Amino acid sequence: MPDKARLIPIVRPCMDEREADAARRPILAGWVTQGPEVAAFEREFAAYTGAEYACAVSNCTAALHLALLAVGVRPGDEVITVSHSFIATANSIRYCGATPVFVDIQPRFFNIDPLLIEEAITDRSRAILCVHQMGMPCDLTAILDIARRHSLPVIEDAACAIGSEVLFNGKWERIGKPHGDIACFSFHPRKLITTGDGGMITTSNPEWDKQFRLWRQHGMSTPDTVRHNSKEVIFEDYPALGYNYRMTDIQAAIGREQLKRLPEMIRRRRSLAERYVELLADMRGLELPEEPDWARSNWQSYCVRLPDGCDQIRVMQAMLDGGIATRRAIMCAHREPAYAREPWSCGIAPGDCECPATTCARLSQSERAQDCAIVLPLFHHITDEEQHKVAAALRKACAV
Repeated sequence: MPDKARLIPIVRPCMDEREADAARRPILAGWVTQGPEVAAFEREFAAYTGAEYACAVSNCTAALHLALLAVGVRPGDEVITVSHSFIATANSIRYCGATPVFVDIQPRFFNIDPLLIEEAITDRSRAILCVHQMGMPCDLTAILDIARRHSLPVIEDAACAIGSEVLFNGKWERIGKPHGDIACFSFHPRKLITTGDGGMITTSNPEWDKQFRLWRQHGMSTPDTVRHNSKEVIFEDYPALGYNYRMTDIQAAIGREQLKRLPEMIRRRRSLAERYVELLADMRGLELPEEPDWARSNWQSYCVRLPDGCDQIRVMQAMLDGGIATRRAIMCAHREPAYAREPWSCGIAPGDCECPATTCARLSQSERAQDCAIVLPLFHHITDEEQHKVAAALRKACAV
Protein backbone atom coordinates (compact mmCIF):
# COMPACT_ATOMS: atom_id res chain seq x y z
CA MET A 1 0.00 0.00 0.00
CA PRO A 2 1.29 3.52 -0.78
CA ASP A 3 2.34 5.72 2.12
CA LYS A 4 -0.44 8.33 2.14
CA ALA A 5 1.79 10.79 3.99
CA ARG A 6 4.27 10.71 1.10
CA LEU A 7 1.75 10.37 -1.74
CA ILE A 8 2.03 12.93 -4.53
CA PRO A 9 -1.62 14.00 -4.81
CA ILE A 10 -3.47 14.78 -8.01
CA VAL A 11 -4.07 18.29 -6.68
CA ARG A 12 -3.51 20.36 -3.57
CA PRO A 13 -5.27 23.72 -3.02
CA CYS A 14 -3.02 26.78 -2.91
CA MET A 15 -4.02 28.35 0.41
CA ASP A 16 -2.29 29.71 3.51
CA GLU A 17 -2.76 32.20 6.35
CA ARG A 18 -4.13 34.80 3.95
CA GLU A 19 -7.25 32.72 3.35
CA ALA A 20 -7.49 31.87 7.05
CA ASP A 21 -7.31 35.58 7.92
CA ALA A 22 -9.90 36.39 5.27
CA ALA A 23 -12.34 33.88 6.76
CA ARG A 24 -11.98 35.66 10.11
CA ARG A 25 -13.58 38.83 8.74
CA PRO A 26 -17.14 37.55 8.32
CA ILE A 27 -16.82 35.25 11.33
CA LEU A 28 -15.92 38.14 13.63
CA ALA A 29 -18.34 40.51 11.91
CA GLY A 30 -21.20 38.15 12.67
CA TRP A 31 -22.58 38.03 9.12
CA VAL A 32 -21.61 34.67 7.72
CA THR A 33 -24.25 33.89 5.10
CA GLN A 34 -24.65 35.71 1.77
CA GLY A 35 -23.77 39.35 2.40
CA PRO A 36 -21.16 42.06 1.77
CA GLU A 37 -18.28 39.65 1.11
CA VAL A 38 -20.32 37.91 -1.59
CA ALA A 39 -21.16 41.25 -3.18
CA ALA A 40 -17.47 42.26 -3.19
CA PHE A 41 -16.39 38.90 -4.62
CA GLU A 42 -18.94 39.30 -7.43
CA ARG A 43 -17.64 42.76 -8.33
CA GLU A 44 -14.03 41.61 -8.31
CA PHE A 45 -14.77 38.48 -10.31
CA ALA A 46 -16.68 40.46 -12.93
CA ALA A 47 -13.79 42.90 -13.22
CA TYR A 48 -11.28 40.07 -13.63
CA THR A 49 -13.19 38.27 -16.38
CA GLY A 50 -14.46 41.39 -18.12
CA ALA A 51 -18.09 40.42 -17.51
CA GLU A 52 -20.80 43.01 -16.94
CA TYR A 53 -22.47 40.91 -14.23
CA ALA A 54 -21.34 38.12 -11.91
CA CYS A 55 -23.64 36.25 -9.50
CA ALA A 56 -22.22 33.92 -6.85
CA VAL A 57 -23.97 30.62 -6.12
CA SER A 58 -23.41 27.49 -4.07
CA ASN A 59 -21.67 25.46 -6.79
CA CYS A 60 -21.25 25.20 -10.56
CA THR A 61 -24.07 22.68 -10.91
CA ALA A 62 -26.45 25.28 -9.46
CA ALA A 63 -24.96 27.83 -11.87
CA LEU A 64 -25.63 25.58 -14.86
CA HIS A 65 -29.16 24.86 -13.69
CA LEU A 66 -30.02 28.56 -13.35
CA ALA A 67 -28.33 29.41 -16.66
CA LEU A 68 -30.42 26.85 -18.51
CA LEU A 69 -33.61 28.10 -16.87
CA ALA A 70 -32.75 31.69 -17.78
CA VAL A 71 -32.38 30.96 -21.49
CA GLY A 72 -35.73 29.19 -21.49
CA VAL A 73 -34.92 25.48 -21.31
CA ARG A 74 -38.04 23.63 -20.21
CA PRO A 75 -39.38 20.03 -20.05
CA GLY A 76 -39.39 18.40 -23.46
CA ASP A 77 -36.59 20.58 -24.86
CA GLU A 78 -33.18 19.39 -26.04
CA VAL A 79 -29.78 20.84 -25.14
CA ILE A 80 -26.74 20.04 -27.26
CA THR A 81 -23.67 19.24 -25.17
CA VAL A 82 -20.99 16.60 -24.59
CA SER A 83 -21.16 13.33 -22.71
CA HIS A 84 -17.42 13.72 -22.11
CA SER A 85 -17.70 15.90 -18.99
CA PHE A 86 -18.35 15.59 -15.28
CA ILE A 87 -21.86 14.26 -14.88
CA ALA A 88 -23.12 17.60 -13.51
CA THR A 89 -23.19 18.96 -17.08
CA ALA A 90 -25.79 16.42 -18.19
CA ASN A 91 -27.56 16.44 -14.82
CA SER A 92 -28.21 20.18 -14.99
CA ILE A 93 -30.09 19.63 -18.24
CA ARG A 94 -32.19 16.89 -16.69
CA TYR A 95 -33.02 19.18 -13.72
CA CYS A 96 -34.90 21.29 -16.29
CA GLY A 97 -36.76 18.25 -17.62
CA ALA A 98 -34.86 18.58 -20.92
CA THR A 99 -32.88 15.93 -22.77
CA PRO A 100 -29.11 16.15 -23.32
CA VAL A 101 -28.10 15.52 -26.93
CA PHE A 102 -24.50 14.33 -26.78
CA VAL A 103 -22.00 15.33 -29.47
CA ASP A 104 -18.56 13.78 -29.78
CA ILE A 105 -15.29 15.57 -29.00
CA GLN A 106 -12.21 16.58 -30.94
CA PRO A 107 -9.56 14.04 -29.87
CA ARG A 108 -6.69 16.57 -29.80
CA PHE A 109 -8.35 19.03 -27.46
CA PHE A 110 -10.97 16.96 -25.53
CA ASN A 111 -13.67 19.52 -26.40
CA ILE A 112 -16.92 19.45 -28.37
CA ASP A 113 -16.42 19.03 -32.12
CA PRO A 114 -18.12 22.03 -33.78
CA LEU A 115 -18.40 20.11 -37.05
CA LEU A 116 -20.89 17.74 -35.40
CA ILE A 117 -23.15 20.31 -33.73
CA GLU A 118 -25.29 21.33 -36.69
CA GLU A 119 -26.48 17.81 -37.47
CA ALA A 120 -27.64 17.46 -33.85
CA ILE A 121 -29.95 20.49 -34.05
CA THR A 122 -33.67 19.74 -34.22
CA ASP A 123 -36.86 21.75 -33.77
CA ARG A 124 -36.67 20.88 -30.05
CA SER A 125 -33.16 22.30 -29.56
CA ARG A 126 -33.17 25.20 -27.09
CA ALA A 127 -29.51 25.77 -26.23
CA ILE A 128 -25.92 24.69 -26.74
CA LEU A 129 -24.01 23.90 -23.55
CA CYS A 130 -20.30 23.77 -24.41
CA VAL A 131 -17.59 22.76 -21.95
CA HIS A 132 -14.09 24.22 -21.63
CA GLN A 133 -12.74 20.86 -20.60
CA MET A 134 -9.91 20.75 -18.06
CA GLY A 135 -9.38 24.47 -18.60
CA MET A 136 -8.84 24.20 -22.37
CA PRO A 137 -11.13 26.66 -24.19
CA CYS A 138 -13.36 25.16 -26.83
CA ASP A 139 -13.74 26.67 -30.30
CA LEU A 140 -16.14 29.46 -29.37
CA THR A 141 -15.89 31.23 -32.71
CA ALA A 142 -17.15 28.17 -34.60
CA ILE A 143 -19.75 27.30 -31.96
CA LEU A 144 -21.17 30.82 -31.84
CA ASP A 145 -21.38 30.99 -35.63
CA ILE A 146 -23.58 27.89 -35.64
CA ALA A 147 -25.61 29.03 -32.65
CA ARG A 148 -26.37 32.46 -34.09
CA ARG A 149 -27.46 31.00 -37.43
CA HIS A 150 -29.95 28.80 -35.58
CA SER A 151 -30.94 31.40 -32.94
CA LEU A 152 -29.72 29.21 -30.08
CA PRO A 153 -28.25 30.61 -26.85
CA VAL A 154 -24.80 29.38 -25.81
CA ILE A 155 -23.96 28.54 -22.21
CA GLU A 156 -20.30 27.96 -21.38
CA ASP A 157 -19.54 25.33 -18.75
CA ALA A 158 -16.36 27.06 -17.61
CA ALA A 159 -16.13 25.08 -14.37
CA CYS A 160 -12.40 24.47 -14.91
CA ALA A 161 -11.51 27.50 -17.00
CA ILE A 162 -11.01 30.51 -14.72
CA GLY A 163 -8.08 32.45 -16.15
CA SER A 164 -8.03 30.63 -19.49
CA GLU A 165 -8.05 32.83 -22.57
CA VAL A 166 -9.40 32.68 -26.11
CA LEU A 167 -8.44 34.63 -29.22
CA PHE A 168 -11.75 36.27 -30.07
CA ASN A 169 -12.22 38.79 -32.87
CA GLY A 170 -8.46 39.27 -32.99
CA LYS A 171 -8.01 39.94 -29.24
CA TRP A 172 -7.01 37.70 -26.34
CA GLU A 173 -9.87 37.69 -23.85
CA ARG A 174 -10.55 35.76 -20.67
CA ILE A 175 -13.11 33.01 -20.52
CA GLY A 176 -16.10 34.32 -18.63
CA LYS A 177 -16.63 37.63 -20.37
CA PRO A 178 -18.78 35.69 -21.54
CA HIS A 179 -18.42 35.12 -25.27
CA GLY A 180 -21.58 33.07 -25.39
CA ASP A 181 -24.62 34.21 -23.42
CA ILE A 182 -23.75 32.88 -19.95
CA ALA A 183 -20.63 31.33 -18.40
CA CYS A 184 -20.59 29.16 -15.27
CA PHE A 185 -17.60 28.58 -12.99
CA SER A 186 -16.71 26.19 -10.17
CA PHE A 187 -14.69 26.83 -7.00
CA HIS A 188 -14.34 23.15 -6.05
CA PRO A 189 -10.95 22.25 -4.48
CA ARG A 190 -9.72 20.72 -7.76
CA LYS A 191 -10.07 24.06 -9.53
CA LEU A 192 -7.37 26.75 -9.58
CA ILE A 193 -9.18 28.91 -7.07
CA THR A 194 -11.40 27.37 -4.43
CA THR A 195 -13.86 28.45 -1.78
CA GLY A 196 -14.29 24.87 -0.53
CA ASP A 197 -17.19 24.69 -2.93
CA GLY A 198 -19.05 27.39 -4.79
CA GLY A 199 -19.84 28.76 -8.22
CA MET A 200 -20.25 31.93 -10.25
CA ILE A 201 -22.47 32.92 -13.18
CA THR A 202 -21.38 35.68 -15.57
CA THR A 203 -23.50 37.34 -18.23
CA SER A 204 -24.03 40.60 -20.10
CA ASN A 205 -27.80 40.36 -19.75
CA PRO A 206 -29.13 42.43 -16.80
CA GLU A 207 -32.51 40.68 -16.78
CA TRP A 208 -30.90 37.26 -16.48
CA ASP A 209 -28.66 38.53 -13.69
CA LYS A 210 -31.77 39.71 -11.80
CA GLN A 211 -33.33 36.28 -12.27
CA PHE A 212 -30.22 34.52 -10.95
CA ARG A 213 -30.29 36.67 -7.82
CA LEU A 214 -33.98 36.00 -7.28
CA TRP A 215 -33.77 32.25 -7.87
CA ARG A 216 -30.63 31.63 -5.80
CA GLN A 217 -32.35 32.86 -2.61
CA HIS A 218 -35.63 30.93 -2.62
CA GLY A 219 -37.29 33.44 -4.97
CA MET A 220 -37.26 36.01 -2.14
CA SER A 221 -38.34 39.45 -3.41
CA THR A 222 -36.36 41.39 -0.79
CA PRO A 223 -32.94 40.00 0.19
CA ASP A 224 -32.25 39.59 3.90
CA THR A 225 -29.37 42.08 3.63
CA VAL A 226 -31.89 44.77 2.68
CA ARG A 227 -34.37 43.80 5.41
CA HIS A 228 -31.74 43.74 8.15
CA ASN A 229 -30.36 47.15 7.18
CA SER A 230 -33.75 48.80 6.84
CA LYS A 231 -35.03 51.26 9.44
CA GLU A 232 -38.56 50.22 8.58
CA VAL A 233 -40.27 46.85 8.83
CA ILE A 234 -40.21 45.04 5.49
CA PHE A 235 -42.05 41.82 4.66
CA GLU A 236 -40.64 39.92 1.72
CA ASP A 237 -42.74 37.83 -0.65
CA TYR A 238 -41.90 34.99 -3.00
CA PRO A 239 -43.08 35.72 -6.54
CA ALA A 240 -41.24 32.80 -8.16
CA LEU A 241 -40.19 29.26 -7.32
CA GLY A 242 -36.63 29.60 -6.09
CA TYR A 243 -33.75 27.52 -4.78
CA ASN A 244 -31.28 27.56 -1.91
CA TYR A 245 -28.26 28.23 -4.12
CA ARG A 246 -26.49 30.91 -2.06
CA MET A 247 -22.79 31.32 -1.37
CA THR A 248 -21.75 32.22 2.18
CA ASP A 249 -19.69 35.26 3.14
CA ILE A 250 -17.05 32.95 4.61
CA GLN A 251 -16.61 31.30 1.21
CA ALA A 252 -16.62 34.63 -0.61
CA ALA A 253 -13.96 36.11 1.69
CA ILE A 254 -11.71 33.16 0.86
CA GLY A 255 -12.54 33.51 -2.83
CA ARG A 256 -11.46 37.14 -2.84
CA GLU A 257 -8.02 36.15 -1.57
CA GLN A 258 -7.82 33.28 -4.05
CA LEU A 259 -8.66 35.64 -6.91
CA LYS A 260 -5.68 37.84 -5.96
CA ARG A 261 -3.42 34.80 -6.37
CA LEU A 262 -4.81 33.79 -9.75
CA PRO A 263 -2.35 35.53 -12.11
CA GLU A 264 0.61 33.90 -10.35
CA MET A 265 -1.22 30.55 -10.24
CA ILE A 266 -1.69 30.63 -14.00
CA ARG A 267 1.93 31.57 -14.68
CA ARG A 268 3.02 28.71 -12.47
CA ARG A 269 0.64 26.20 -14.08
CA ARG A 270 1.80 27.09 -17.55
CA SER A 271 5.40 26.63 -16.47
CA LEU A 272 4.59 23.25 -14.93
CA ALA A 273 2.83 22.12 -18.12
CA GLU A 274 5.91 23.07 -20.14
CA ARG A 275 8.04 21.05 -17.71
CA TYR A 276 5.92 17.96 -18.32
CA VAL A 277 6.50 18.42 -22.06
CA GLU A 278 10.26 18.47 -21.46
CA LEU A 279 10.06 15.33 -19.33
CA LEU A 280 7.66 13.31 -21.49
CA ALA A 281 7.97 14.49 -25.10
CA ASP A 282 10.27 11.64 -26.11
CA MET A 283 8.10 8.90 -24.58
CA ARG A 284 7.05 6.73 -27.51
CA GLY A 285 3.32 6.51 -28.11
CA LEU A 286 2.35 8.94 -25.36
CA GLU A 287 0.10 11.78 -26.57
CA LEU A 288 0.57 15.01 -24.66
CA PRO A 289 -2.14 17.67 -24.44
CA GLU A 290 -1.80 20.67 -26.73
CA GLU A 291 -3.28 24.12 -27.15
CA PRO A 292 -4.88 25.24 -30.40
CA ASP A 293 -3.52 28.51 -31.80
CA TRP A 294 -6.56 30.43 -30.51
CA ALA A 295 -6.51 29.19 -26.91
CA ARG A 296 -4.45 29.62 -23.75
CA SER A 297 -5.25 27.06 -21.10
CA ASN A 298 -4.93 27.61 -17.37
CA TRP A 299 -3.85 23.94 -17.22
CA GLN A 300 -6.35 23.04 -14.56
CA SER A 301 -5.49 19.41 -15.37
CA TYR A 302 -2.74 17.74 -17.37
CA CYS A 303 -4.24 14.81 -19.26
CA VAL A 304 -2.13 12.40 -21.36
CA ARG A 305 -3.25 9.62 -23.72
CA LEU A 306 -1.47 6.37 -22.97
CA PRO A 307 0.45 4.48 -25.66
CA ASP A 308 -1.50 1.81 -27.51
CA GLY A 309 -1.62 -1.43 -25.58
CA CYS A 310 -1.27 0.17 -22.14
CA ASP A 311 -4.03 -0.78 -19.73
CA GLN A 312 -5.32 2.34 -18.01
CA ILE A 313 -6.16 0.75 -14.67
CA ARG A 314 -2.91 -1.18 -14.51
CA VAL A 315 -0.86 1.96 -15.23
CA MET A 316 -2.78 3.95 -12.63
CA GLN A 317 -2.38 1.20 -10.02
CA ALA A 318 1.34 0.90 -10.69
CA MET A 319 1.75 4.63 -10.19
CA LEU A 320 -0.36 4.58 -7.03
CA ASP A 321 1.80 1.75 -5.68
CA GLY A 322 4.75 4.04 -6.38
CA GLY A 323 3.24 6.85 -4.34
CA ILE A 324 1.64 8.89 -7.14
CA ALA A 325 -2.06 9.63 -7.44
CA THR A 326 -3.63 9.87 -10.90
CA ARG A 327 -7.19 10.03 -12.19
CA ARG A 328 -8.83 8.48 -15.18
CA ALA A 329 -9.60 10.89 -17.97
CA ILE A 330 -12.94 12.69 -18.05
CA MET A 331 -15.97 10.45 -17.65
CA CYS A 332 -18.73 9.96 -20.20
CA ALA A 333 -22.19 10.56 -18.76
CA HIS A 334 -23.93 8.24 -21.22
CA ARG A 335 -21.97 5.27 -19.81
CA GLU A 336 -23.06 5.86 -16.22
CA PRO A 337 -25.85 3.75 -14.64
CA ALA A 338 -27.97 6.85 -14.02
CA TYR A 339 -28.18 7.43 -17.78
CA ALA A 340 -29.41 3.94 -18.38
CA ARG A 341 -32.56 5.36 -16.77
CA GLU A 342 -32.36 9.06 -17.68
CA PRO A 343 -33.14 10.05 -21.28
CA TRP A 344 -30.34 11.18 -23.57
CA SER A 345 -29.67 11.24 -27.27
CA CYS A 346 -26.73 11.16 -29.66
CA GLY A 347 -28.85 12.49 -32.50
CA ILE A 348 -30.28 9.12 -33.49
CA ALA A 349 -33.85 8.25 -32.59
CA PRO A 350 -33.86 5.74 -29.68
CA GLY A 351 -35.62 3.09 -31.74
CA ASP A 352 -33.09 3.39 -34.55
CA CYS A 353 -29.96 3.13 -32.39
CA GLU A 354 -28.36 -0.32 -32.27
CA CYS A 355 -25.54 0.52 -29.84
CA PRO A 356 -25.29 -1.31 -26.48
CA ALA A 357 -26.41 0.65 -23.42
CA THR A 358 -22.88 1.57 -22.29
CA THR A 359 -21.34 2.48 -25.64
CA CYS A 360 -22.23 4.64 -28.61
CA ALA A 361 -20.62 4.57 -32.04
CA ARG A 362 -21.29 8.29 -32.49
CA LEU A 363 -19.37 9.06 -29.28
CA SER A 364 -16.31 6.95 -29.99
CA GLN A 365 -13.76 9.72 -29.41
CA SER A 366 -15.36 10.54 -26.04
CA GLU A 367 -15.20 6.89 -25.00
CA ARG A 368 -11.62 6.50 -26.19
CA ALA A 369 -10.59 9.57 -24.19
CA GLN A 370 -12.17 8.13 -21.05
CA ASP A 371 -10.60 4.70 -21.53
CA CYS A 372 -7.12 5.57 -22.79
CA ALA A 373 -6.05 8.70 -20.93
CA ILE A 374 -5.06 9.65 -17.39
CA VAL A 375 -4.64 12.90 -15.48
CA LEU A 376 -1.23 13.50 -13.87
CA PRO A 377 -0.56 15.45 -10.66
CA LEU A 378 -0.47 19.19 -11.23
CA PHE A 379 -0.75 21.81 -8.50
CA HIS A 380 0.88 25.09 -7.56
CA HIS A 381 3.44 23.75 -5.10
CA ILE A 382 4.46 20.56 -6.91
CA THR A 383 8.25 20.44 -6.94
CA ASP A 384 10.67 19.75 -9.76
CA GLU A 385 11.64 16.54 -7.97
CA GLU A 386 8.01 15.44 -7.76
CA GLN A 387 7.44 16.08 -11.48
CA HIS A 388 10.54 14.01 -12.26
CA LYS A 389 9.15 11.24 -10.08
CA VAL A 390 5.80 11.36 -11.87
CA ALA A 391 7.44 11.17 -15.29
CA ALA A 392 9.71 8.29 -14.26
CA ALA A 393 6.81 6.36 -12.76
CA LEU A 394 4.72 6.82 -15.90
CA ARG A 395 7.54 5.56 -18.10
CA LYS A 396 8.02 2.52 -15.90
CA ALA A 397 4.30 1.74 -15.71
CA CYS A 398 3.85 1.97 -19.48
CA ALA A 399 6.93 -0.17 -20.18
CA VAL A 400 5.64 -3.20 -18.27
